[in-house]
Amino acid sequence: MNRRSFLKNTAAGSLAFLLPLRSLAFGSDKKLRIAQVGLGAMGVNDLKSIASHPSVDVVALCDVDASKLTAIKAKYPNAKIFSDYREMFRSMGGDIDAVVVSTPDHAHAPVSLMAMEMNKNVYCQKPLTHYISESRKMEAVAAEKKLITQMGIQVHSFYDYKLATILIQKGIIGKVKKVIAWSPKVWGYDGPVPEGSDPVPEGLDWNLWLGTAKERPYKKEFYHPGNWRRCVDYGCGTLGDMGVHIFDTPYNALKLGVPLTVKNECRQPNDFGHAEKNHVTYVFPGTEYTAKTLEWVWYDGKGAPELQDELTLPGGEALPDQGAMFIGENGQRLLLPHFMQLPKLIVNNKYEKINLNKFDPGGKAGKPTVSYDIEGDKHYHEFVDACLGKSKCSAPFSYAAKLTEVILLGVIAARFPNQTLNWDGENARFKEDEANKYLSGEYRTF
Repeated sequence: MNRRSFLKNTAAGSLAFLLPLRSLAFGSDKKLRIAQVGLGAMGVNDLKSIASHPSVDVVALCDVDASKLTAIKAKYPNAKIFSDYREMFRSMGGDIDAVVVSTPDHAHAPVSLMAMEMNKNVYCQKPLTHYISESRKMEAVAAEKKLITQMGIQVHSFYDYKLATILIQKGIIGKVKKVIAWSPKVWGYDGPVPEGSDPVPEGLDWNLWLGTAKERPYKKEFYHPGNWRRCVDYGCGTLGDMGVHIFDTPYNALKLGVPLTVKNECRQPNDFGHAEKNHVTYVFPGTEYTAKTLEWVWYDGKGAPELQDELTLPGGEALPDQGAMFIGENGQRLLLPHFMQLPKLIVNNKYEKINLNKFDPGGKAGKPTVSYDIEGDKHYHEFVDACLGKSKCSAPFSYAAKLTEVILLGVIAARFPNQTLNWDGENARFKEDEANKYLSGEYRTF
């Protein structure tokens, strides 16, 4: 079943009575009526953060696991509960203003697109989609309908990351020639493909959990809860989890688009799990903040990153567990740990104090804080305020789709280990035709 058919079958008949949110009159006492799909660990955090805004009214909650609904219902007694998001949209479409999507990656686009076709503003967790074709579709629909959208990369709104963006764009290390980013997380699986099946846990609707994705028998500890990121059918590996967060600031600061080439040095694909270790190299066309071209290197897995002179810190200091290093043409570097640590300027292999009066005299980055409780809600509240006409989103789908495309190109490159793939961003195709079949996938009827 293709995407067009899916949207037609699930959204048809629901659109006639719905008005675009932008046409609604929002007074000072208006509550934004929120529905959320997905109430796993990240979903609960998303709900807590968005509901902390005083102008939010949680009206509907949806999850395929009844135990998740039971656990959260007591905190939101007035919210109606559902196991199937399609039923929720059909029955409550006129009572929902915006939708939060906190499902596994493979359901991001089906849920978000149905919501957007019904003129709902959408906050969707990262990575935006499971396939590049979906990212481009979501960007197009959001633009066509002039919807308020935001991808859930919370650190995008943190002080440290906003400061790093300002520093790079103000030329603190000159034009950037290379970025190295890393995470030692292991959202991959190099073991054998599981055989057989296990009983589906009580209260879990396995058919709804699979949604539009390829059908597989349920196997305990392989998919739900929590391990789906490791599987190519449902998640996007470590790149899709941590890569989006850590790529975000360099990508934003350098005003990058999509790369010219991508290469992933990893083990051979097994069509089930993502590789446990990835070494991905992108080459981007230059921008006003970079050299003629920009090299971007990503490492993940145990022991990441590979040791090299460009990552050596003053005094033999250990690298932060996760982070990114900007490398200027003149040899100066800016280290951005992940996360809630200030960027560090390195000149001649020594740390130099950053003069904020010179680089951020107006305090555009905000005020420094080491409190996640303070920083964590900003990105969500920005979305709510944008829906209410009080601000703009800093990670709308017009931005998020391109960042996600970069991430997914690295995921696809893992299908062709050690081979350089050439990307035609204008036409959204690889020069290597065998790679193009991974740009999209068939939607299962469920």
